[in-house]
Amino acid sequence: MAEIINDVTYDEQRKLKVDIYKPDKVGFGDKILLFWHGGGWFRGDKNSIRDLCQKISDKGFTVFAPNYSLAPQHTFPAAHQDSINFVKWLMHSEFVINKKPHITQIGASSGGTMALNIAGKYGFPTVTWSAPVSYSAWMKDHQNVTPAVDGRNELDLSDLHDINDAFYKYFTLAYAGSEDEKVLKKIDADSYDYSNLQQLLMINSADELSPIKYLLNFINFLAQNNHAVDLKLIAGKRHAMTYANQYLEDSLAYLLNAVK
Repeated sequence: MAEIINDVTYDEQRKLKVDIYKPDKVGFGDKILLFWHGGGWFRGDKNSIRDLCQKISDKGFTVFAPNYSLAPQHTFPAAHQDSINFVKWLMHSEFVINKKPHITQIGASSGGTMALNIAGKYGFPTVTWSAPVSYSAWMKDHQNVTPAVDGRNELDLSDLHDINDAFYKYFTLAYAGSEDEKVLKKIDADSYDYSNLQQLLMINSADELSPIKYLLNFINFLAQNNHAVDLKLIAGKRHAMTYANQYLEDSLAYLLNAVK
């Protein structure tokens, strides 16, 4: 069973905290995994991934699960900057004892979008679960969609695609703060710097909240810039955490292979 160190402050100004899961009966090793929770940048919390983090720690990783600033109080680029600030804090913290630690990442949903930015900047081997990658193009293609957290109850929608679209538009606008295309383009995953990108596995369901059309466009963008990417497309409509337990072993095997 992992030893859990709760609520370590990594950003005094914003009062942001991280939970740390240390493998049982061992010190802080050089095998580190960052887990970025999802929630569309307007909800979600590190406490929601406790069970997964414990399972990951049982595989020998020291797991860091940070919280980050949430919309609408904190709009783009707040959460993205928090993730960068966290990495900077981590690298100078007492928890990293090896000068060249093996740092990996898993990002769920919007947490996966942030993980892509970190992967490009720092080169950490990364697995994303249903990371949304398009905001500016998606908004152009869905101008008639009414945003809603729960389209079924708020808008009386019954079709899952319509419900997903309403939610996608809601969290996009919540984080962007407006429909300003310049801001939306900066959130787009293809706007990030991938100079240091290493191993990347993207997992996505065939028909879910994060549309395949935009994911394939993003993969094409990476290919055009001579970056490798592994895609695991799974059948069905499940999004991120709803398939997490089924694909956790695959995700960890990928990351372990990357750092061995």
